[in-house]
Amino acid sequence: MFFNSHPNQFMDFLKWFLAFITLYTFLATPILSVSLLNKEVLANISVNFLNSAKSSELFDWMVKIRRTIHENPELGFEEFETSKIIRNELDKMGISYKYPVAVTGVVGFIGTGKPPFVALRADMDALPIQEEVEWEHKSKIPGKMHSCGHDAHVAMLLGAAKILQEQRSDLQGTVLLVFQPAEEGGGGAKRMLESGILDNVDAIFGLHISAINPIGVVSASSGPIMASSGFFEAVIKGKGGHAAIPQHTIDPILATSNIIVSLQLLVSREADPLDSQVVTVAKFKGGSAFNVIPDSVTIGGTFRAFSKKSFTQLKQRIVEVITRQAAVQRCNATVDFDTKNRPFYPVTVNNKALHDHFRYVAGQMLGTDKIIEKKPTMGTEDFSFFAEAFPGYFYLLGMVDETKGVFESGHSPFYRVNEDALPYGVALHASLATTYLLEHQLKSATRGQNVHDEL
Repeated sequence: MFFNSHPNQFMDFLKWFLAFITLYTFLATPILSVSLLNKEVLANISVNFLNSAKSSELFDWMVKIRRTIHENPELGFEEFETSKIIRNELDKMGISYKYPVAVTGVVGFIGTGKPPFVALRADMDALPIQEEVEWEHKSKIPGKMHSCGHDAHVAMLLGAAKILQEQRSDLQGTVLLVFQPAEEGGGGAKRMLESGILDNVDAIFGLHISAINPIGVVSASSGPIMASSGFFEAVIKGKGGHAAIPQHTIDPILATSNIIVSLQLLVSREADPLDSQVVTVAKFKGGSAFNVIPDSVTIGGTFRAFSKKSFTQLKQRIVEVITRQAAVQRCNATVDFDTKNRPFYPVTVNNKALHDHFRYVAGQMLGTDKIIEKKPTMGTEDFSFFAEAFPGYFYLLGMVDETKGVFESGHSPFYRVNEDALPYGVALHASLATTYLLEHQLKSATRGQNVHDEL
């Protein structure tokens, strides 16, 4: 059952709550203040959700799902087996869903099927990394690994789905379960938005498991929290030849070396220090012989900024620096941003009202001392597409336990997940969605009361 110690507690509360709403709407003097309702009633929901999420039955089920997905990692827009696992579990729960969305994505629906609509998001894709962690459930696919915790994200959202589905008749609106493909550079969130299935969403919450914060600790803040980003690739063409006679060549390697240095000057000498920018060249492909200067060199990388203005300026200057610096070295250069396959990611901005909602729910569940203010980072998240389309909130869920050794950061071949953190993600998902719908119902009743007073 949902509440192990009090099976009917949640249902009884919601019946009482609906009775309260009716009285509140039609009585000139409300029988209970909003502040009292928030403090003494809504607060219990998050604690009870956490207790339920920690049940051994639910925990073992989530761990099994997470490990199955971990053993069979799939890259962006290739998550067909992962999607199948998700759909099979939703079928067992009796949850309706839409598939396919953005190739492999799944969107489930729990509740009334009517407004308000609140969404919970989990990304599904893995990375092209060879796993170096030796354990029973190591990746079975050479060169592919869940090294950013997306397997855990899927397991936690399925766990939340199981809890919410048990109480579906009491939800005051609709919860959308957004299982998203291709977060790692493919812009899967953008593709899901373009499908139109999320057009009526009022708010969305997303999380990322973190190898920085201790287990039971969350970090978040309102406003811009993660940078915008884009990819670029450039081909610098010269004239190849023998390494012993460079005077008869046009050396693209030397030209490219100067280009890379010049790109760093964009940040150190052109960017406002208070408006952060980063340019990183992470790919360099030239010749294959020790004594042959190649005809061309290919470089690639990313650029990041915290405002649209600086992002646009940086993009323009990258083109100018690469093409003009190449010309100085008698080379030709072309620059491709490949936005069709790798769309530019906007800045991730957390909604202020949802920030207040999150702090309240997480504070009641974990304690206010377990909420850390998240400092903005130059990393990017395609959750930003959702948060740009409608109010969104993204936070980090701690998983570090020093007694279990070192937890490497994401995108490391030694990355691993502390599965003890899964219940916290489940409870936060379920609590944020449930209380959002309840508070929306309360606000609607308050508006009705105001109209009644005016009449």
